[in-house]
Parts: sequence; C-alpha cells; structure tokens
Amino acid sequence: QVQLVESGGGSVQAGDSLSLSCAASGRSFTWYNMGWFRQAPGKEREFVGGISGIGKDRYYSDSVKGRFTLSRDSAQNMVLLQMNSLKPEDTAVYYCAAYYSGSPGLSRSSDDYNYWGQGTQVTVSA
Repeated sequence: QVQLVESGGGSVQAGDSLSLSCAASGRSFTWYNMGWFRQAPGKEREFVGGISGIGKDRYYSDSVKGRFTLSRDSAQNMVLLQMNSLKPEDTAVYYCAAYYSGSPGLSRSSDDYNYWGQGTQVTVSA
C-alpha cells in the first residue's frame, strides 16, 4: 500500500516558477513508477510527466517538455515536479500517482496508476 500527499500548489503569475512535492509512505519506494497528472475544469485528466522507480527514465507531455522537470529523492520517499515558465493553460489540479513497476516501460495512462494523492491546485494568471 502506498499513500501519496502532494504539496506546493498555489497562485502565480505567467512566467513564474512553482515546485510541487509528493511525499510517499510505505516501503520499497523505488519499486514504484511515479507520475504527475493534471485536470483542468471541464477537461479530461492528462499526463504531465512520469519517472521510473530508480529515476533512470523520465517522460513528459509535449505541453510541458522543456519547462517542467521531474526528480525523485528515494531517501526521502519524495517526487518533485519543478515547473518553470508557467502559462495560464497550466492551471489545473495536479495529482501525484504511483504504480508498481513490475513491467518494463513507463506508463502515461492514468488507468495504470493505482495510487493517487488528493491533488493540489495550481493557478496561473496572465
């Protein structure tokens, strides 16, 4: 069982930076691939980025590539999402998610992630 708690959301201006954290409870943190998803009002939940269990592989959606950076601190059982050059279209509730990395690859589908945090709001004003 893995429990996830996000923090770091807030309201910023376009062009600003924000860092989100996801704290994971439980053992064997490196056995889990981690992902960030976001959901804006009236829209489907979308993949933002993912990082493999030991941090070797990282993937980002095209909309955030080059602006967002994922990292994980296995000693602290945390995943960080550094968001730079924020845009109003980045406004959404951001969710941290995890799934057991029992097979190769890193999923971008929310259906594969079976542990979710409660979400944290990010609002970017023009």
